[in-house]
Amino acid sequence: MLLPVTGPDPATLLAEVPFCVLDLETTGGAPQTDAITEIGAVVVRGGETLRTFQTFVHPGITIPARVSYLTGITDTMVGDAPRPESVLPTLLEFIGDAVIVGHNVRFDLGFLNAALARAGFARITRPSVDTCALARRLVRDEVPECTLGTLARWLRLDHHPTHRALADALATTDLLHALLERVAAYGVFRLDDLLALPTLAGHPYAAKLALTDLLPRSPGVYEFLDRDGTVVYVGKATNVRQRVRSYFGSDDRRTIRPLLGALHSVRHRPAPNSLVAEVTELRLLHAGRPRFNRAGALPSRPTWLTLSTDAFPRLVTSNRPLPAARALGPFPSLAAARRAQEAVETVIPVRRCTERLRSTVPIRLEPCPAAQVGTSCCPCSGGVRLDRYAQLAEAAHQVICGDPTAAVAALTDRMLTLAAAHRFEEAALARDRLRALQLAHRDRLTHAALRAAGRLDVEIDGGTTVIDAGVLSPPAASEEPVLSDVITPAHLAESVVIARWLRRHRERWTLPDRSAATALLAALDRAHQLTVAPSRSIVS
Repeated sequence: MLLPVTGPDPATLLAEVPFCVLDLETTGGAPQTDAITEIGAVVVRGGETLRTFQTFVHPGITIPARVSYLTGITDTMVGDAPRPESVLPTLLEFIGDAVIVGHNVRFDLGFLNAALARAGFARITRPSVDTCALARRLVRDEVPECTLGTLARWLRLDHHPTHRALADALATTDLLHALLERVAAYGVFRLDDLLALPTLAGHPYAAKLALTDLLPRSPGVYEFLDRDGTVVYVGKATNVRQRVRSYFGSDDRRTIRPLLGALHSVRHRPAPNSLVAEVTELRLLHAGRPRFNRAGALPSRPTWLTLSTDAFPRLVTSNRPLPAARALGPFPSLAAARRAQEAVETVIPVRRCTERLRSTVPIRLEPCPAAQVGTSCCPCSGGVRLDRYAQLAEAAHQVICGDPTAAVAALTDRMLTLAAAHRFEEAALARDRLRALQLAHRDRLTHAALRAAGRLDVEIDGGTTVIDAGVLSPPAASEEPVLSDVITPAHLAESVVIARWLRRHRERWTLPDRSAATALLAALDRAHQLTVAPSRSIVS
């Protein structure tokens, strides 16, 4: 089987890119039932024709009279022609690593790939250039229509199409060169920009594409600034230029148009690898809180889940930072902390009333409502001894500050039982509570694993990136060193980003001590395992 060539590097300058302009004549319009009768191709580079290719192909079926009338190709002309399986290897060798170009190129590639599949060859999957789509973006206002014949006449091309493969390929080559002369106005100088241009040039803010001219095709962080120089959006990318230009094309989120309307300039910050880019983006989001970034900002009031300090402790939320040995958190919101609290209360019947109990003396005659329905105990009415309640409080403490495995299993069983009983709203509520508890523990264990690993000199893409106590080194200017037992929201968020990157890209990084890398990944995987179960669908 012949394997298709992948084509030139997307960052290649257009003057250095080889283009193979292809045109096929066929017996009809259906690739699966019709066949190729003639192939014409021209390879050009830098405006110079390098080689041409033309051959008839025996279709194996009769050419319809209407097709013969249109193209002038008859059964007699193709009677002695080679069959596709003989022509295709020569054609693939002729194309080589060139970028395939055609007018309505999907038609030609559809027939070519169908013929390749029937002959047992691999399909061509590399990117291609459609001169029809380019013309619609670049010269649509100058011509009545974008057919090849009309474009040849209006643009006064040297060659005109005649419904014969080589003549049409030559006309398409002239059209390609005419269009390439116009693309510089859109900041298009390399292949990747040309491939994306059909979706970009018609954008209402296409004039702002020039802002991307100096952006690199490498990892980094980009910032969109408004007319006042205020950062309104921050993003990261492995190819900054390509990502920023994509906002002018296929990205159709509702916030994109207002964002591009506010855009006045683009600033980029280079990064040696995608991990540094992710952490840099996170720090900029935390520091600036750009108005078009809805996700990623730190919570304005981080929340911790802990036990109260009275005689009969209950679960409470607190905005006061607490050490990991006493509390779970910080949570991204009060709502998330409350869901985790409800998850714990579902499996451990600690009291839910808000009374401050400083002694064992009952303060009410009737149990509180939660105790009456059997979802909690009620020491307020003397319904539980102090020593028995101490066991419940210790169990709750273990769930929020120790090992939540048993509680997670019980909550998962409850969720699935409710779903099996078709009580889907209750099952969804149980799922959300369980998810909040699991995510909090995953983040806590992730941060603990990275802190325990100490300083890590991580080799990534030929360079060294230093991770120290769960954050990238050097730390953010606004952050204090990680010394205390209190996990700050910024440190926790950064540890989660680093851990996610290390797990996803485990083949891209190494440590001088391989055993240390293995141990770290094992600890991060164990933390991640906490979130595997609730991803199951709630089905009956």
